[in-house]
Amino acid sequence: MDTRVFGHSTKVAFADAYPRQSRKLTHDLLDEPLLTLDALANLAAALPAESIEYNPGALPIGIAPEYVPASELGVVETIRNIRESESWVVLKHIEQIDAYAVLLERILGELVHIVGPRTGAMMQREGFIFISSPNAVTPFHFDPEHNILLQLSGSKTMTLFPAEDEAINPPIVQEAFHLGEHHRNLPWQEHFAERGTAITVGPGEAIHVPVKAPHWVQVGPEPSISLSITWRSEWSYAEADARAFNRTLRKLGLKPRSPRPFPARNRAKALAWRAMSRISP
Repeated sequence: MDTRVFGHSTKVAFADAYPRQSRKLTHDLLDEPLLTLDALANLAAALPAESIEYNPGALPIGIAPEYVPASELGVVETIRNIRESESWVVLKHIEQIDAYAVLLERILGELVHIVGPRTGAMMQREGFIFISSPNAVTPFHFDPEHNILLQLSGSKTMTLFPAEDEAINPPIVQEAFHLGEHHRNLPWQEHFAERGTAITVGPGEAIHVPVKAPHWVQVGPEPSISLSITWRSEWSYAEADARAFNRTLRKLGLKPRSPRPFPARNRAKALAWRAMSRISP
């Protein structure tokens, strides 16, 4: 039996886009028993509390994390009643559970030959599962990982913005993020909307989300389940370390140039930051 998740045409499309361009893809993971709603409720019960995030679904596009109201239901109850619970749930680091670790490695293993030659070894491989009520909104934010979001049931529209658009994702925010001084959520302004690209995916479809590409997500009229497979790379770590080094320079009153996009490697600043980190008390 063919157990491949990504067909030849999808791998060609991913190779054409990776790592800088968002791209709609396809996958063959719809019959995976580990990803049914009942299996995910059991997964939520098995994961440690710190690996679970759940929020009300009716959120604005832009909201600071401290203003997100707490959910009233427990996570297992929320998942089992996701159609009515008006929430969205994230099960983080699913690779902590052996069966899901095997699944994640099987999926990502299909892409190693594309990723490695371009951005370096595929490191910190992690999986995140999103279970969302109809019409739920994930607010405007960015993520530091390479990411492919695989839609399993329901639909989602992800509106993405270029990672290099510093008017939307300012350098000082990215620098602070890498030192733990800023949340991933970004402030939203209505005039940003015209600069975004909306990609809608249904079951069997996926989206390649580039590192740091700001985005927000709206679920369609049915409950949604999606799986994000993520990884870091030598390139993404160097970009992050260069940002952290720039934060130090900025605190000294300097105005550092932003790290350059791929294929630039940003090695000098990354190595400088790593050296500073080793000697810091």
